[in-house]
Amino acid sequence: MAKQVQAKLTKREQGWTVERDKLHGVEEAITAVKANARAKFDESVEISVNLGVDPRHADQQVRGVVNLPSGTGRDVRVAVFARANKASEATAAGADVVGAEDLVERIQGGFLEFDRVIATPDMMALVGRLGKVLGPRGLMPNPKVGTVTPNVAQAVKDAKGGAVEFRVEKAGIVHAGIGKVSFTDDALLANVRAMVDALSKAKPSGAKGQYIKKIALSSTMGPGVKVEPSTVAQA
Repeated sequence: MAKQVQAKLTKREQGWTVERDKLHGVEEAITAVKANARAKFDESVEISVNLGVDPRHADQQVRGVVNLPSGTGRDVRVAVFARANKASEATAAGADVVGAEDLVERIQGGFLEFDRVIATPDMMALVGRLGKVLGPRGLMPNPKVGTVTPNVAQAVKDAKGGAVEFRVEKAGIVHAGIGKVSFTDDALLANVRAMVDALSKAKPSGAKGQYIKKIALSSTMGPGVKVEPSTVAQA
């Protein structure tokens, strides 16, 4: 019988101090994620939530936006499609790039130095030309997540201040960044709870049985830490 060959652990993996298969309380999990973040930069903290949905069905889609109370720790670059007064409002609110036809041409020419795209409703016919560019990157403005709105100033402030979009993937999993390892435990806890609460409120009508099945936290270069879902609820 052939011997099983175990994968050799890297030096980073050898230094991890976490039981990978154990379910941790959410506060314990946050402590473990921070303790195992050994990179020489401020690693992002990410959450993965396995939902009891089948995204192939229209009535089991999960999509939305959540305003993380502690912010994301990221400098979010925002592009806005707007004209006249709305363009001025977006600029005043801190948008990184604002335009109309000129911005369409820049993006068609390869300009993609932004993380969020916001548009006023009247601009969507124009933005639609960029569907093949923005769509695959998850950047297409959508009224369901507040990125198609006449209130561009507030949308820009939200994006800059900690608004995170989420969307379930084919395997029924939602991934999102919820902060940095430099955040305090309490700040990360508040963000975890806000994210899970938003997912709970976004439960689709077609979801049957257990909805939030598994939760895991990790840092950019660290191990995944499994979380007992029942410990995430607000105290």
